[in-house]
Amino acid sequence: MTAVLKEREADSLASWAHRRPSRAARSRTRVTAASVASGGLRFALYGRISTKDFQDPMSSCAWQREAARDLISGRGSIVTEFFDVGCSRRRPWQDRRQAAALLAALADPNRGLDAVVVGEYERAFSGDQLLNLAPLFDTHGVQLWLPETSGPIDGHSPTHRAIITLLGAQSQREVLRSRFRVTAAMQAQAREQGRYLGGRPPYGYQLVDAGPHPNAAHARWGRRLRRLEPDPATAPYVRWMFAQRLAGRSVAGIARRLNEMGVACPSAVDPGRNPHRTADGWTLRTVAAILANPRYTGRQIWNRQRTDREPTELAEGGRSHREVLRWNPAQDWVISRKMAHPGLVSEADFVAAQAVRAARPTGDGTTRTYLLAGLLRCQFCGRRMDAHWVNGRPGYRCRHGHTSAKQPAVDRPRNLYLREDQVLVQLSTELSHTESRDPHELVRYLRSNQIMIICDGVHCMLSSENSPDTTRPQGQQTL
Repeated sequence: MTAVLKEREADSLASWAHRRPSRAARSRTRVTAASVASGGLRFALYGRISTKDFQDPMSSCAWQREAARDLISGRGSIVTEFFDVGCSRRRPWQDRRQAAALLAALADPNRGLDAVVVGEYERAFSGDQLLNLAPLFDTHGVQLWLPETSGPIDGHSPTHRAIITLLGAQSQREVLRSRFRVTAAMQAQAREQGRYLGGRPPYGYQLVDAGPHPNAAHARWGRRLRRLEPDPATAPYVRWMFAQRLAGRSVAGIARRLNEMGVACPSAVDPGRNPHRTADGWTLRTVAAILANPRYTGRQIWNRQRTDREPTELAEGGRSHREVLRWNPAQDWVISRKMAHPGLVSEADFVAAQAVRAARPTGDGTTRTYLLAGLLRCQFCGRRMDAHWVNGRPGYRCRHGHTSAKQPAVDRPRNLYLREDQVLVQLSTELSHTESRDPHELVRYLRSNQIMIICDGVHCMLSSENSPDTTRPQGQQTL
């Protein structure tokens, strides 16, 4: 008898659990009840326009809006819209301005909306973005409607999760295919045709018309090619810089002389294309970048830089991504097979100028070698220390941001100096566990393990090169 009662109780509990709706279902029920009382669901429309220069914002917004209205017809109306313009689908919602605003609105109890609708999956999501966002919508009791599911998605439904996974994979595949096609086409255009593929023209050049576009459809629309042509106002200074460098003048000396002559720097000459730079004169990096740019030989060069997306911590918690420009190895550059524009320096002189930067001979014909170049960092300002020949031996110094291209400030801190031989003695003692105490072997060990030497003028410490804290390096060892 007891066993029978227990069996009935178990059946009753199982029946109750089976009939009890899930949290998502209860949320949908509350939303539906509220919508019936108010005459329909209140929808927020989310849309995205990937490129503002190659898409008509009005047309793109219109078709996304129309697709969303067809989906929700008879179930409610759109009361607010969130459109991101010029934003890649690969960027997380937290990194999109309008998408982030929509996410913030979900947490507002007085948000005035019951659901979110999109006109097309690929306009809103990529990869596993939707799978990661679905629990957030569920938590706040807000439905998410997709045309591909013919209505609201259910994150707890295996069928809907399978559809979302398939859509995410398809979207990611489309991105990869488009990237491959565009990259392959641009490589061929740069290598075989020497075509100018956009970007800021280098200092010393200006853009001129190069004839109709080779694509017949683009040509009918009036699009034309452009190419580089020497700028009469600035090209002579580029030639002068290469001549000065080949004569043995330092990069700092070239920059300082340009400032003394009152020559306008690149950002001052073309402020419209350099809004991210200040027009306060020539710097070492500006001159060095010009002397290292092979486009001045007349060849078209493509793929010198790439954009990486790195994760970053948000101040309010969570993770986001930031875009970082990095230089590609020279073997990955795409160089045109023929001359694409008039050169400002010969290829032989350009290569010779790079050798001057790598090893500049002294007055007596010897070459100065700095074993620790690039491995020493100032503990006070975090900058890498400069190689500096002093009293007939190699040394290093940090001028805390002061550059020889400009006159020194009166209140700048005193320079930090180090002798290479003294650092090597301490380094040999500290790294006694290595196979050799030969200075060259020790330096190779540091470089291969990405170890930096942090110095304050009295003590030196070993630290990982990627350590974010230069004042107290992680895993530091005192020399």
